Amino acid sequence: MTQIWSGDQVVAVTPVSAGPCTITQVKNKAKDGYEALQVAYGVRKEKNIKKPQQGHYKKTGVKPAHVREFRMEDASAFKAGDVITVETFTVGDKVNVTGNSKGKGFQGVVKRHHFHGFRATHGNKDQERMPGSIGPKGPAHVFKGTRMGGRMGGERVTTTNLKIAAIDAAKNILYIAGAVPGAINGFISLTSVGDLKVNLKKTAEPQEAEIKTEEKIEEKIAEVTAAETKAEEIKA
Repeated sequence: MTQIWSGDQVVAVTPVSAGPCTITQVKNKAKDGYEALQVAYGVRKEKNIKKPQQGHYKKTGVKPAHVREFRMEDASAFKAGDVITVETFTVGDKVNVTGNSKGKGFQGVVKRHHFHGFRATHGNKDQERMPGSIGPKGPAHVFKGTRMGGRMGGERVTTTNLKIAAIDAAKNILYIAGAVPGAINGFISLTSVGDLKVNLKKTAEPQEAEIKTEEKIEEKIAEVTAAETKAEEIKA
């Protein structure tokens, strides 16, 4: 995490690299039984992608490291090859972040379930962090769901209603206020309520603009040259 200034306040944020993401498949009710978008992110070496997946991604020309599917009410407005960038979000949007929480290994009941523990005096020796009784002797087995020591973390967790504090469109980074699930360099999924915008960054428009600018410069040069030629003829 890091911090940024918002007016005269410092906000603790988590920078998230969120794009560009390419839509590799659009699913619909007629063919697949539900509406969804299959979104790819990252780059992977082709030798590490199985051949069926290589054929699947061949249409869009991507070699993604991560692929996830997001269900929608209507996905007919999108097509394979559309690109999603951070510009689809705006500052102040609320997002839900899903990821795998940090794995903490095998932990006892004090850390895992916040048990109080025993007193450190009056006959308690080496019992401060013990779980204590787990129930009557009659059933003679441990009931499911009993809070005991065990593996902690490494679970799929969703943190809701996190606010986007800032956006760096040039680097495709979202600054999300607060903490998100998972460790550094972990993979997360972002979901939000609102319109999804695609293909906001188009390479054709700047090229066309550059061509038009060059044409205007050439026209100006030609005008200046013609004016200088006329002036020389008048002097002669």
